[in-house]
Amino acid sequence: MKFTISRDDFLKPLQVVSGAVERRHTLPILANVLVQASADELRLTGTDLEVELVSTSALSGADEGQITVPAKKLLDIIRSFSDGAQIEFKASEDKVTIRSGRSRFTLSTLPAEDYPNIDDWSSDIQLVTSQQLLKDLMEKTHFSMANQDVRYYLNGMLFETDGGVLRTVATDGHRLAMSSCNLGQSGLPARQVIVPRKGVMELLRLLDDVEDEVKVAIGNNHIRVEAKGVCFTSKLVDGRFPDYRRVLPSGGDKIIVADRESLKQSFSRASILSNEKFRGVRLNLSPGELCITANNPEQEQAEEIMEVDYQGESLEIGFNVSYIIDVLNTLSGKKVKFTLAGSDNSGLMEDSEDESAVYVVMPMRL
Repeated sequence: MKFTISRDDFLKPLQVVSGAVERRHTLPILANVLVQASADELRLTGTDLEVELVSTSALSGADEGQITVPAKKLLDIIRSFSDGAQIEFKASEDKVTIRSGRSRFTLSTLPAEDYPNIDDWSSDIQLVTSQQLLKDLMEKTHFSMANQDVRYYLNGMLFETDGGVLRTVATDGHRLAMSSCNLGQSGLPARQVIVPRKGVMELLRLLDDVEDEVKVAIGNNHIRVEAKGVCFTSKLVDGRFPDYRRVLPSGGDKIIVADRESLKQSFSRASILSNEKFRGVRLNLSPGELCITANNPEQEQAEEIMEVDYQGESLEIGFNVSYIIDVLNTLSGKKVKFTLAGSDNSGLMEDSEDESAVYVVMPMRL
């Protein structure tokens, strides 16, 4: 196996697939990347048995073959070469030699036949959208995913198809984020799957804010996303996601509309003196005015008063300030709408001009 390739053509696909390679591995081969060369294409694969990433680059005049090479060492070596450098990659027996200019590296290898691959599977749902739209859907909700929760089905993101709508939902039990968009693709069956947290974070890293087409295929146990030169496959979480519709509060009659940036700054300032562990702030609402207060165990206090569009009764309610700020950072509109029912009910946050994403935050007792 032998090929010559430019640094940039080797580095880009290598960076893509390295994201799936397991840092703390039980199988030595999982620390490797699979390198496959054909006459006109270089194909690189990385996996941790849960997520698999494949990326390709054009070749010419290569000697065909396949081998697995330590991913981190290979990435560091290719990255160290100067821009525009030509790299010669040659495999023989249990070693590969990498040359560029007067530099030469020899790495140990493991046989390609031992490299695990995600089993062949068939998809029963296929949809096509743009990278930008899919990334936007996920960015609006990913921050609400749980992290290492014993309720393993919360450590990921729900993807739901319903008619022509694609919806993403994430919750950690204290807050919930939901975003949906119309794909303009009718006839999609109603289906829910949970993509694991690592898969979500890798997808967000891979997708760009471009209109380029992306194909999504969903099977019983896997999801596959194919974009230009990249194929991402992930196992699905085997579990049942909570019924998010029951969590969405209804009947809230206290509606606050405020400038998003001003509100974010007020909460950020108040959070400085909130309890580091519980992060609670108190909201006191009165017609036309919102007062935010925070206290900590050192008896220090922060108070922020701002004008808001609110005409209802006075109300006092507590929230985790970090959850509120996360939502305000995600929303992009000028105005934010906050709907409340009472001091013991969850709050509903959304962009006042755009109802495609909604956020639920549970109240805190302070």
